[in-house]
Amino acid sequence: MEQISKIDTVQKYCDLFGIEAMHPLISVVNCYEQKPIRHSKRLYNIYAVLLKDTECGSMSYGRSLYDYEKGTVLFAAPGQVMGAADDGKLHQPAGYALVFHPELLRGTPLARISKDYSYFSYNANEALHLSENERKTFTECMEKIREELLYPIDKYSRSLIIDTLKLFLDHTIRFYDRQFITRENMNSDLLARFETLLEDYLNSDLPMTKGLPTVQYCADKLCLSPNYFSDLVRKETGESALKHIQSRILDVAKERVFNTDMSLTEISDALGFPYPQHFSRWFKKMIGCTPSEYRSKR
Repeated sequence: MEQISKIDTVQKYCDLFGIEAMHPLISVVNCYEQKPIRHSKRLYNIYAVLLKDTECGSMSYGRSLYDYEKGTVLFAAPGQVMGAADDGKLHQPAGYALVFHPELLRGTPLARISKDYSYFSYNANEALHLSENERKTFTECMEKIREELLYPIDKYSRSLIIDTLKLFLDHTIRFYDRQFITRENMNSDLLARFETLLEDYLNSDLPMTKGLPTVQYCADKLCLSPNYFSDLVRKETGESALKHIQSRILDVAKERVFNTDMSLTEISDALGFPYPQHFSRWFKKMIGCTPSEYRSKR
């Protein structure tokens, strides 16, 4: 089994290229300036943004393989495994890498990075593909961070670095929005499959054994990461994937309460609620009356 190296610090990432980290908590690597290195699989315990300007076949990203194209941007959060298998050859890296330690973000506007910048949890097949203008903005932000890191560390360093890093991450949100829009046909197909998936699930026996449908379940069935799936649904419909799922459950619940002779306990069990009282409270929260009160309107 191939060994997986751990990248616990910014310096350990820089050690791959035999260079000194520009800052203990953040560094920018211009891969064009580095010597050829061997591929390896790495467990990242830091954040990494990798702009790949070279094609080197399949690379591992979590549990899946991904054939990335030139100009692809990959994002790694602590706990992710990424890299290509060592084929025994040296490869010239091309592109840029921005790596930073979670400690850099403590007490800053980026402290909630995993929530505010959900693309760090996307799968590799959901990677960002930049236009030429977007690539220019991307590399300019990296160069600004790099230039700041060349100055001696002083009381202004951290705030200036964080401000530029935030600008960089915010630009990425904009670029992903553009990617969602330009893939409108693909997204429409995914939403149609999502609707069919929910319909089939709620009309089967699965809720009785697996419970209520979840964002994780739907994302897995659609071969998407939960964060990418949620962001896609929100961009296309204006509401979260969770809210969309709950709205569909409510539609089915109302239809069964109003138009069938099933007992409320049977309806609760068939939809996947753990117990009838939970179903009743949820139903009242959603529409303002209990299932019994709703049924009495027939």
